[in-house]
Amino acid sequence: MLTDLATTVTAAASRLPADLAAHGPWGAGGFSPWFLLFPLFWILVIGLFIFFARRTWRRNHEWATARGGESVLRERYARGEINESEYNERLQVLRGDQK
Repeated sequence: MLTDLATTVTAAASRLPADLAAHGPWGAGGFSPWFLLFPLFWILVIGLFIFFARRTWRRNHEWATARGGESVLRERYARGEINESEYNERLQVLRGDQK
């Protein structure tokens, strides 16, 4: 029985390079494109992450830029660098409420 097993293993091992050369690494079924789906899925996930991250960053950056002048003005008023009337005048200018 041990010799039959050894003969079978030896025969299978000798056939392996011939089967690999005849059918390739995909077996007797031939080339299958299914192995491409997993990398394509991750490329899509990473691409969507980058898209939404850039979109969110751009919106936050635009909001911070638009509110930048008012926040600086509030900080200067809070530190006492400008008085209330000067603060209100400059705030009207920033908001476009000139009379």
